[in-house]
Amino acid sequence: MKQEWIKDYFTFTKKERTGVIALLLIILLLLFIPYLFPYLKKKQATNKADFEKEVAKLKQLQIDSSQNNSGYVKRSYDDGERDYYQPVKRKYEEDNNKAELFVFDPNTATTESWKRLGVKDRTIQTIQNYLSKGGKFRQPEDLYKVYGLKHEDVARMIPYVSIKQEEPIASFTKEPSATFENKKAKSFSGSIEINSADTTALISLPGIGSKLSQRIISFRDKLGGFNSVEQVAETFGLPDSTFQKIKPNLICNNSAIKKININTADINLLKVHPYIRHALANVIIQYRTEHGNYNSVNDLNKISMMNDALFRKISPYLTTEK
Repeated sequence: MKQEWIKDYFTFTKKERTGVIALLLIILLLLFIPYLFPYLKKKQATNKADFEKEVAKLKQLQIDSSQNNSGYVKRSYDDGERDYYQPVKRKYEEDNNKAELFVFDPNTATTESWKRLGVKDRTIQTIQNYLSKGGKFRQPEDLYKVYGLKHEDVARMIPYVSIKQEEPIASFTKEPSATFENKKAKSFSGSIEINSADTTALISLPGIGSKLSQRIISFRDKLGGFNSVEQVAETFGLPDSTFQKIKPNLICNNSAIKKININTADINLLKVHPYIRHALANVIIQYRTEHGNYNSVNDLNKISMMNDALFRKISPYLTTEK
């Protein structure tokens, strides 16, 4: 059986043998054709004059490329055999070389003055926008805060910065050196109850204008009323020096403070209080959900994130009574 199987696969007819031989010859021919190309291609005679012309053209192209705007200049070495290229100076470096230094006030400098100093147009626009919105450069180092102005440029300009100091506006009184605030401080006497005072009453205090009076009342409303005079100092934007001036004239009646019932309030009501916010409000609600209603405000001390200082601060504004 084995011999018959071999005969079936390895016995060829005359035509099959002829075909196999022809196929092998074609394969050999294809393998050797690449080696025959150099013998089949006619060699072209080299013209020395044409070759020298091409070399001259290449050299001219190298000279032209060193003078174009591609950002590179030609640099030759002593061996004379190779040409190297190096970047040209950047526009920023060129602008710095052209910049002038002179005494200037950044609050009053014109666009042309900034350009003479070597500042870019976009940065000049940033400075002008800042000044147009009421911004002021109060000291030379404030230039470091300008977006787009490099620190090395600022360091170069700072010795030439001369900022004119604003003179205080004198009041139209017989005492020209007295300011309006000093006059108001001298003229005010009496006391103001901070939980019932309106903006007009607060403005009469030294150092308190319309904006600060509105902020004090807004803070008072969010709290539900002041529990002590010291809380006024927490008003946003109120300088401590101003608070110390007005503190002797303030009194506090905390009997009408609005309180939040921690057994009925939801998280939205609790989180808007300035002393509670979202995190503490969430914990108060979760503790109530797990343990039931609070028996008293003192039960808040059982909450993990509660401490003595925080409890003293928020307890006057909370209740468990209906």
